[in-house]
Amino acid sequence: MEHSRKPASFPDGDNRGTHKPGLEVRATAAKLLAAVIDRRISLDGMLDPVHGNPAYKALNDADRALTRAILISALRHLPRIEAAIASLIDTPLPEGARALHHVLVIAATQILYLDVPSHAAVDLAVEQANRDPRNRRFAKLVNAVLRRLVREKDEVLLRVATVSPVPTWFRERLAAAYGEAGAAHIAEAQLVPPAIDLTVKSDPAAWAEKLGGRVLPTGSVRLGAFEGAVSSLEGFGEGAWWVQDAAATIPAKLFGDLRGKRIADLCAAPGGKTAQLILAGAHVVAVEQSANRLARLKENLVRLGLEAELVGGDLFDFRPAELLDGILLDAPCSSTGTTRRHPDVLWTKGPEDIAKLAALQERMLRHVVTLVRPGGILVFSNCSLDPSEGEDLVARVLKAHPRLKRLPVDPKDWPGLEEAVSPLGEFRTTPAMLPGDENSVGGMDGFFASVLQLQ
Repeated sequence: MEHSRKPASFPDGDNRGTHKPGLEVRATAAKLLAAVIDRRISLDGMLDPVHGNPAYKALNDADRALTRAILISALRHLPRIEAAIASLIDTPLPEGARALHHVLVIAATQILYLDVPSHAAVDLAVEQANRDPRNRRFAKLVNAVLRRLVREKDEVLLRVATVSPVPTWFRERLAAAYGEAGAAHIAEAQLVPPAIDLTVKSDPAAWAEKLGGRVLPTGSVRLGAFEGAVSSLEGFGEGAWWVQDAAATIPAKLFGDLRGKRIADLCAAPGGKTAQLILAGAHVVAVEQSANRLARLKENLVRLGLEAELVGGDLFDFRPAELLDGILLDAPCSSTGTTRRHPDVLWTKGPEDIAKLAALQERMLRHVVTLVRPGGILVFSNCSLDPSEGEDLVARVLKAHPRLKRLPVDPKDWPGLEEAVSPLGEFRTTPAMLPGDENSVGGMDGFFASVLQLQ
């Protein structure tokens, strides 16, 4: 029960009185926000219910859900929230007032973007300031700024609407790759929470009708507004479908006829693409370096009633007894295409990370070319929006391997997603693609995929 939990922990052990409902949530949210934007720590790891941040794990389920909602919204809208706060403060916050900054951001997030009573957001932020020796002298400022934000909410939201909702470094890279208009559309699209997409074993139309969803051009079933556990839906227990963003289903569909072919899925966990390949008739060798992720992959395949040859280990050490008919390399990347569900990516990654990951992906692709037979197919993919992890990388590998050629994707084979096929015949989806309807939101993850063949 909430009243049995320990009071929120504040710097210097100052708890200043008894527990105040809701304070632990805000204190935890501020602490985790600081970890993301100041120390570039991934949010997913901190929100893990077993191995996550101790303050987060100490909360009950309802408070965890609220903490998560506050953090996701804060990170999605952070540049606009910071601009809103700055517009209401006569002089900038002191250089070392990062803790105060985080308290204001958490409160402003609730006032501007969440269905939380504004008076509660203000009162709890003032209480936070008063209980923290670093912020106590700013408690009146916190009260004044936030009360003014409540009064002028609509005007402030209109004023900050012109502020790009993504970090400057990312906005500049988007503009270089997609043009100013394209960059603006992608930046705005990442503000929309993603829908839940399901990959079904068969008959998408029937499952869409059963679950109140719609069938997408990828064959995925997109659910409408949904609350509760996905595992409670019809079909989960019998393994009739699995959760997989529509864009993530594309790479496995690019091989063509897979019946009787031996295909390796490298970096295979959590197993959605492995399952697709199995259902397409392939004998699949699923390679995964992480033991924990390999265990999760195995659990998912058991639920789905599917079998694959599982291999644990580094893909650079993987040497099949016979050359393969095909390889799917969905490579580790910056994940900038998944910011709708993982907005912390934009604050924990930077250009230097993209460069390192692109170099790793190129090494991987050059290695896996040696594992496929002549005439075999390689599908290289990732969930990055950056051409340095996609188009540029593939162009370099093709130049270095005269026996490797690109097999262009025909946009006519992808009705409804023709815009995602580039002039070179490579796939490039963005969160701004795939319009919504009256029952479900639009958008999809940003993905790149290229089909290559060894001559």
